[in-house]
Amino acid sequence: MHSQAAFLLGKGTILEVNTFECYYRYMKCPNCSSDDDKVIDSRSNSAGTAVRRRRVCNACGYRFTSYETIERRHIVVHKKDGSYEDFNIDKVRRGIDSAAQKRNISPEQIDNLLNTLQVEIDNRVGADRIIESSAIGDEVLKLLYNIDRVAYVRFASVYKAFADVSQFVSEIQSLETTISGTK
Repeated sequence: MHSQAAFLLGKGTILEVNTFECYYRYMKCPNCSSDDDKVIDSRSNSAGTAVRRRRVCNACGYRFTSYETIERRHIVVHKKDGSYEDFNIDKVRRGIDSAAQKRNISPEQIDNLLNTLQVEIDNRVGADRIIESSAIGDEVLKLLYNIDRVAYVRFASVYKAFADVSQFVSEIQSLETTISGTK
């Protein structure tokens, strides 16, 4: 009961629970660095793989968001230039955030897209835990297409490295063909 009550009070994320003790990791306020905060809202995503917590600092009143996710197995991305790097979902988030800038896309939609992407990547990687960067980009495009077509074209322009306006026009025409084919 003690561990459940501590979790609900928002004193941090329970890292380990046993019958006698609870261990917490306190969240430091990004404004004043105090570790005295309170959770004011907690929501899990539709896939049940992450929890978004809205917090308020008891010391300065600053409100901030923290995310609690499942720790996944290590994945390596094989890039177009032949190099390898660790998969970083935050890097993908930054690209999607840029593409979705000033569009009517909620943070929850982006979170759901990223969770769906993570599940797809986990399903695709083999025993060697390596995935091609093109597979990640293609999956992001597929998911963005269903959310916002402008964000899709913006992401495609960076991902596919459009060199000139004709490539934009070509992508938009293929998008229009796809849309009219589904009507």
